[in-house]
Amino acid sequence: MNRARPSRTTSTHDRSGTRRRPQGHHARQAAPRGEFALPKTVTPALPAVESFADLALPAPLLAALGHDGVTVPFPIQAATLPNSLAGRDVLGRGRTGSGKTLAFGLPLLARTAGRRAEPRQPLALVLVPTRELAQQVTDALTPYARALRLRLATVVGGMSIGRQANALRAGAEVVVATPGRLKDLIERGQCRLDEVAVTVLDEADQMADMGFMPQVTALLDQVRPGGQRMLFSATLDRNVDLLVRRYLTDPVVHSVDPSAGSVTTMEHHVLHVHETDKHRTTTEIAARDGRVIMFLDTKHAVDRLTTHLLGSGVRAAALHGGRSQPQRTRTLAQFKSGQVTVLVATNVAARGIHVEGLDLVVNVDPPGDHKDYLHRGGRTARAGESGSVVTLVTTRQRREVSRLMASAGITPMITAVRSGEAELNRITGAQAPSGVPVVIAAPPAESPRRASGRGSASARGRRGRAARGGAAGNRRVA
Repeated sequence: MNRARPSRTTSTHDRSGTRRRPQGHHARQAAPRGEFALPKTVTPALPAVESFADLALPAPLLAALGHDGVTVPFPIQAATLPNSLAGRDVLGRGRTGSGKTLAFGLPLLARTAGRRAEPRQPLALVLVPTRELAQQVTDALTPYARALRLRLATVVGGMSIGRQANALRAGAEVVVATPGRLKDLIERGQCRLDEVAVTVLDEADQMADMGFMPQVTALLDQVRPGGQRMLFSATLDRNVDLLVRRYLTDPVVHSVDPSAGSVTTMEHHVLHVHETDKHRTTTEIAARDGRVIMFLDTKHAVDRLTTHLLGSGVRAAALHGGRSQPQRTRTLAQFKSGQVTVLVATNVAARGIHVEGLDLVVNVDPPGDHKDYLHRGGRTARAGESGSVVTLVTTRQRREVSRLMASAGITPMITAVRSGEAELNRITGAQAPSGVPVVIAAPPAESPRRASGRGSASARGRRGRAARGGAAGNRRVA
């Protein structure tokens, strides 16, 4: 499994100069519990930059960034972009919302600019674990790909495979894909990866957790030898180590601790609640002013709580794997527009969802894994904003949650609360619901055959506007 990759040679489209693979056993930096030690970079990294204007970006791309008010890079962008633009492999670790999408997206687009893909032969590939994350990456990169006249196709399950095949046949320089659907298209002869010169693995840890590792390695074995590889992840466990050792050559390493990165912008609260009062406490939190995501363990629990909240006068909607992809997409649109104020969800919403101004995440059911906790919480306090993560804990759950927080590197504020009390309102903004039932128009169950991997012109326009949205001025983008 540790076979060496082919040597990298100078090429117009690959990195300039031949770099050598680290030899022998180099010392590695200490790693957090449960993670592997980060590899030591042999070739010195280029220094970080303070502005996107300091980077060798194509003029249309720099202009598009400036038009969106994106001028100051996040730390992970500032550290990795000079190196990735020069063609170096990159290993980046940072909590969700830390700016990873542009950290890999800008060099991928810049290094692909000026080239034209043949039918079914993309030039750049982004692999992600979930449909929602694929859509988020597509939304974020679409305006910048358009500025460079690059065609972008999204390849995910739950959508029309025929339309996705058509998009690939028409030619797409950049493909954002989930492993399973991309594998299906390759097996149907609708896609080849031998011209892919830039490959990104986003949220590599979740791909390993979801059992995609065999598919991921099979896909990586098909991309162009000597191409650039970038791997970004919020956590780096042993399965990710396999990918790093096998597919990355002398990578530039940038690590932002997934818990420490949120210290100044995110508050963590553990609320001790009585079992008999938990339901009412949850309802009052949901009735707060402003949007909130509430996580539960099962889709049945999600549906029950959503029904209860609607009956109590709270504009809630459910999001879980039992809904079709078009339904999930429309539910998210309702949440982002404010038509829905409470998104009740399973872990399907723990990654790949970005909602501006979301300042509260509630774990109604504590997650079973510290990585799930970090990713659930990562839906708030994104792009430098502030937010709170609240976990409701009954007496029998206290020991388990204490271990979870320790594994996540979190020291939460612990408070005993009851429904109707001022302390609950102070922490969460909880208030009594109106009690007047509300009805949210259910997203139509659109046939997957009608849905396109690229989306309609109007949908693409909405996505472009969403990617360019946010506060004006010197804005940072995750």
